[in-house]
Amino acid sequence: MLVEISGNLSGIRIVVDGDACPVKSEIADTASRFHVEVIMVSSYDHLIQGSEGVTVVKVDRSDQSADLYIANHIRRGDIVTTNDYGLAALALAKGCEVMSFRGAMYRNDSIDFMLDRRHTSAKERKKGRYGKGPKPFTLEDREVFQHKLTKLLLLLQENE
Repeated sequence: MLVEISGNLSGIRIVVDGDACPVKSEIADTASRFHVEVIMVSSYDHLIQGSEGVTVVKVDRSDQSADLYIANHIRRGDIVTTNDYGLAALALAKGCEVMSFRGAMYRNDSIDFMLDRRHTSAKERKKGRYGKGPKPFTLEDREVFQHKLTKLLLLLQENE
């Protein structure tokens, strides 16, 4: 059973790139235990319900609307969850902690390589060469994500 965490994480928010996020409920549950605000950003095409501590922001359906909204509204100290390397790079530059939906942390020392790999993969796809794509998301992936988010929040709480 998960217990409620008491402590002060004032000002920290979790900002979620919500359109393709498979761990929305894990984020909401974990944030609730730490009393951290969650902002889920999604296009009007996706049905996401808000709840106590979770604000849903709807943006238009163009390709990068959610990413642009997030990039323009995040602030130093926020935790951003996304699988988009471009958004991750922008969030890192603004002093945010950034993690993927599988719990991997994006870091300044590796983001350039990741962006380059994305560019190379896009060029290959234009030539008609396709990789296998991401592996299916599992219950274990959800548990790993929630564990790593909890660990990050505990670390931030210790450093407050």
